[in-house]
Amino acid sequence: MRVLLIGANGYIGRFVADRLLADPAVQLTALGRGDDADVRFDLATGSPGALTRFLDAVHPGVVINCAGAIRGGARELTRHNTVAVATVCEALRRSGCGARLVQIGCSAEYGPSQPGSSTAEDAVPRPGGPYGVSKLAATELVLGSGLDAVVLRVFSPAGPGTPAGSPLGRLAEAMRRAMQSGDGELKLGGLGAQRDFVDVRDVARAVHAASLSAAQGVINIGSGRAVRLRDAAAVLARVAGYGGALHELDAPPGPLRSTIGHPRTDPDHAAPVAYPYPDGCGSWQQADVRTARDRLGWRPRINLEESLADIWMEAACRI
Repeated sequence: MRVLLIGANGYIGRFVADRLLADPAVQLTALGRGDDADVRFDLATGSPGALTRFLDAVHPGVVINCAGAIRGGARELTRHNTVAVATVCEALRRSGCGARLVQIGCSAEYGPSQPGSSTAEDAVPRPGGPYGVSKLAATELVLGSGLDAVVLRVFSPAGPGTPAGSPLGRLAEAMRRAMQSGDGELKLGGLGAQRDFVDVRDVARAVHAASLSAAQGVINIGSGRAVRLRDAAAVLARVAGYGGALHELDAPPGPLRSTIGHPRTDPDHAAPVAYPYPDGCGSWQQADVRTARDRLGWRPRINLEESLADIWMEAACRI
């Protein structure tokens, strides 16, 4: 099976590449903006015609799109998350390869959920920020393209390679600094949110399964269990062997003064303002993962403690 992987150098893409390379039946070609891609191509600026010519030459059976941006202004997010996907869809429509498209979506497309609920694929999306809006627009483009396509809505990925700017990445970095300085207490903010964490290696397994399946539409990829960030912090402290006290900063109404790893400041040097839920997902998200089980034969295998242990191992190497 010839597979074209777009975004192989990203957080999820790296693990998808590893998973596919371990399958002897897969012939993998990586397309991206970096020098180490097999083919250099920028989806945000490249033309559908140029990509079509490449697809006709390589003739993949599956195209997996893990590319995108998670930070930046609305224009940048739209270019990398929406315009780029429009280019992929148009190129596939023009091409004679007939490839199946596996698009990586995200839970931010749903926006906030009712606490205690599990979000199924038929929930009405109400993204709470420009990132979620740009990803939802990409999903709608894929679903309306007429292609053989599936969108995997990934909830909160965790595990090795977790970006330092993510909530769990910031937790690990704050704990590393506290241990390095011998600080007996760690003040953290923004720990009230509850998220559905799924290990990135399990996400890669889901992508592999989706590339082999005939499933179409939207499929949630998560653990099916919401975890409060303060509970994740307690597990991380245990994994790291941090014996100090964890103190949660009180959140004032409206914008927060901090999120995770609050720096000590004096009244004349206030911390920068950050919003309570910068991902636009509110205080609660939990996936209904029955569709992934029924249509992909997929279940998560790696628990959060193992994911946190791997996150900590990487953070500890920076001490």
